[in-house]
Amino acid sequence: MTVTLEVAEGVGTIRLDRPPMNALDIATQDRLRELAGEAARRDDVRAVVLYGGEKVFAAGADIKEMRGMDHAAMVVRARELQEAFTAVARIPKPVVAAVTGYALGGGCELALCADFRIAADNARLGQPEILLGLIPGAGGTQRLARLVGPSKAKDLIFTGRQVKADEALAIGLVDRVVPAAEVYEQAHAWAAKLAAGPAIALRAAKECVDGGLETDIDTGLAIERSWFAGLFATEDREIGMRSFVEEGPGKAKFR
Repeated sequence: MTVTLEVAEGVGTIRLDRPPMNALDIATQDRLRELAGEAARRDDVRAVVLYGGEKVFAAGADIKEMRGMDHAAMVVRARELQEAFTAVARIPKPVVAAVTGYALGGGCELALCADFRIAADNARLGQPEILLGLIPGAGGTQRLARLVGPSKAKDLIFTGRQVKADEALAIGLVDRVVPAAEVYEQAHAWAAKLAAGPAIALRAAKECVDGGLETDIDTGLAIERSWFAGLFATEDREIGMRSFVEEGPGKAKFR
């Protein structure tokens, strides 16, 4: 399998495993979509780590495979490509990308689907599609601009240049830079901490932030209001408030 899902301590690790560079061919894209759906459905998965291994996250699409496709074939495949990545972005649980080595093209776009990105100090990120006479097609023109702003996104997309970990951190493309040997450990620890939190409230928070970014502020506030009131019907809300009153903040044990 080119992509696997392993679960431990409430954390599901979606692991890319297509040596040597984790090129995202059609089979890998389809498997990624399948496992994103599984992670979303499984009750024993409360947070997710995206990981490509110790050496590389994903160096992009399989160019040899893509070269053989004509316009008619790509009209069909482009939607399926985007849907695979959107399935990751819409996992209703916290998702962190553990980025080692290259995260280029589709690899960078996959990292953009996470809620949080921890990068190795040797990481290189970028959208080099313009160097092939193309543009990003798995969400890069949209998610990158929303994350780092349109000007910085255009710089990366127009030039196709790669950015090192320190620049990626400075422009907000990644959220933390750590030694390469610690990337997965720290990503898993971040996910495990959230996996112990109130699952429905975390889902609500993610949907409010992501949904609000796609609409006007009044509609976003309505989404927030609905979820906020709805959480008063959950057991976690009762546990959290009772613990706060009786024990003080930050000591609740959610189920």
